[in-house]
Amino acid sequence: MEVQETRVQTDRVLTIPNILSMARLVGVPVFLWLILRPEFGGPNSDGWALLVLALSGVSDYLDGKLARRWNQISNLGRLLDPAADRLYILSTLVGLTWRGILPLWLTSLLLLRELVLLVMVWILRRHGYPPPQVNFLGKAATFNLMYAFPLLLLSDGTGWIHTLAAIFGWAFAGWGTTLYWWAGILYVVQVRRLVKTDAMAD
Repeated sequence: MEVQETRVQTDRVLTIPNILSMARLVGVPVFLWLILRPEFGGPNSDGWALLVLALSGVSDYLDGKLARRWNQISNLGRLLDPAADRLYILSTLVGLTWRGILPLWLTSLLLLRELVLLVMVWILRRHGYPPPQVNFLGKAATFNLMYAFPLLLLSDGTGWIHTLAAIFGWAFAGWGTTLYWWAGILYVVQVRRLVKTDAMAD
């Protein structure tokens, strides 16, 4: 993530990119309900959960691309896009950990990174800086995790397809977690430099 401000090109709320981001946010509780249905005596709905997750990935790609192409970058969009990413990651972590598909140590590692990021955002706001922008490294981490989670969900079964899903799912999970923390550490370094610069200026 980068602590720099992208030029806002519109103050409109109802733009196509923002609507896509809002739809992703609406899909979060739907996805979590689908993934947890078997835990509460309901039918297995993993197929529908995978579909919702796949659609969220497509909309995640489209909202940023369309916002730049159509000059519809907005303050609301800058908040909605990363919020939707993090909520999908959080809901998937909760669902897969509850189902016993993800180990608790991996979930704790990813949640700890989110906690560190929240502290950094709080420090930034105290010093009057805008919310951070997601850079290529942060997006790459998110995409890896978004590939990992549906594959790990698909691995919950027996047969060669489930075995392949487990192999590729854990590979993406490893890459995604590493990149996630790498992006987080770089962000901490950037925030530290900003705070140090402010202190020297005073």
